[in-house]
Amino acid sequence: MTTKKKKKYYVVWHGVKPGIYEDWSSCQAQVKGFPNASFKAFPTREEAMQAFQEGPSYTPPEKPSDKKQKASSTEQSLLREEEVKPQSWAVDAACSGNPGPMEYRGVYVADGSEIFHKAFPLGTNNIGEFLAIVHALALAQQMGKENLPIYTDSNLAIGWIKKGQCRTKLPLTEETKTLFQTIRRAEAWLAKNNNWQNPLLKWETARWGEIPADFGRK
Repeated sequence: MTTKKKKKYYVVWHGVKPGIYEDWSSCQAQVKGFPNASFKAFPTREEAMQAFQEGPSYTPPEKPSDKKQKASSTEQSLLREEEVKPQSWAVDAACSGNPGPMEYRGVYVADGSEIFHKAFPLGTNNIGEFLAIVHALALAQQMGKENLPIYTDSNLAIGWIKKGQCRTKLPLTEETKTLFQTIRRAEAWLAKNNNWQNPLLKWETARWGEIPADFGRK
């Protein structure tokens, strides 16, 4: 049985046209490429309207279950501090639909600051995860950071990296031509640099919470 996806309402405080939007694509059109864009998703229209009126500093009212969730978040934070290597990078991808508009990025784990960010009009989440890892490996090598750990939450992408091939079933079309050119460059880099030294580590979401590079669209 297919589970119906819960509807979200997107508040754009700073963007091309501030307001409340009922789907991610409409919201994305207002914030993509907009300097210092500010936006967030809410579960109900009522809360979205309240948040829009109060501005980016809006704080949702606390629910009875929030205390338990806060305790869980605190435990995850403590585990993360004890186990995660702060001097590292984390990568992740997001796709609006699968396939659909796709983007990936890499961030510093220590402070969450963004290192790189790429977007394509059509792709899949798995392709994004693969390209994000190769981008991070190539950039780390270029910067002389061959021993820098790189985190990903995708076991599939790790497998593709080890095989040196993006095994996607996405068809090559005029719309995906640029994406496939990027994939081929990534595969060529892996073939040429198959002795890369960076530890490629699996991010343990269940223990540490969402990966720092997460786009927050779940």
